[in-house]
Amino acid sequence: MLRFDDLQLFVRAADLGSLSAAARVMDMSAAVASAALKRIEQQLGARLLTRSTRSLRLTAEGQGFLEYARSALSSLEDGRRLLASNQESCNGVLQLAAPSDFGRNVLLPWLDDFQQQHPQLTVRLLLGDRVDDLFRQPVDVALRYGEPGDSSLVARSVAPDNCRVLCAAPGYLARHGEPQQVGELAQHNCLLLMLGDRIHDHWTFHDGKREVGLTVGGNRFSPDGDVVRRWTLSGAGIAYRSWLDIAADVHAGRLKVLMPHLRGDAVPLNLLCAHRAQLNRPITLLLEMLRVRCAQHAVNP
Repeated sequence: MLRFDDLQLFVRAADLGSLSAAARVMDMSAAVASAALKRIEQQLGARLLTRSTRSLRLTAEGQGFLEYARSALSSLEDGRRLLASNQESCNGVLQLAAPSDFGRNVLLPWLDDFQQQHPQLTVRLLLGDRVDDLFRQPVDVALRYGEPGDSSLVARSVAPDNCRVLCAAPGYLARHGEPQQVGELAQHNCLLLMLGDRIHDHWTFHDGKREVGLTVGGNRFSPDGDVVRRWTLSGAGIAYRSWLDIAADVHAGRLKVLMPHLRGDAVPLNLLCAHRAQLNRPITLLLEMLRVRCAQHAVNP
């Protein structure tokens, strides 16, 4: 396969009438330039340039190949400019994965505003709480809670201070009372989220000095965070949810934060992708928007 820099050298040498002059322009040594010319001639099976101590001229084969070389380099440059243009504009298809609860109840209206600002952008949104392999998943980037388990992924912080909070609907608290201490959760119906194949039933809190934990139980669990949120809103029990997911419900009075003096587990929200090259213009703008919106959304009551 012909190398891009070898083609460049050949065209420069033909234009300048000197292999050494072409080498200087391309910032390479005369020996490297000579080896490059020899390589391209061997790959083509033809002599392209005739050299003497004072002059350089194209052979008949070189003259015929020159226009094809120019055309190839021009096409590659057009492709480079197209990619650069796409990276600077906000268009194309953005394939995004997000947690189910955050995606449905928080992210959707934000994406509506984002697309209004960038009408040429198409969004493909996948919602779910499983942390799938981003090298196989048909998405560009994924929003995920917690520190990424795969160190090879590229991570950009969105909401670094997000944490879990205890919450319940006023109707549930009116019927069953409001727990004042962590140990009292054992007497309540706790609504549980499945993380992967494991039920997240050990809830931990920090009181500023030490960690307090309790294994809880309840009659409902689901791998879908939005299902757990809906159960909580219906008054079915107490949930331990990401603040970002239930902040709007708390501010609207639909849910109440319990034991607010305790800090729950940290669940930072990150934007993940498989390769740094995927951080193009649309994704960079999306990241900026998410950081601003999450900062506005994340003020605890």
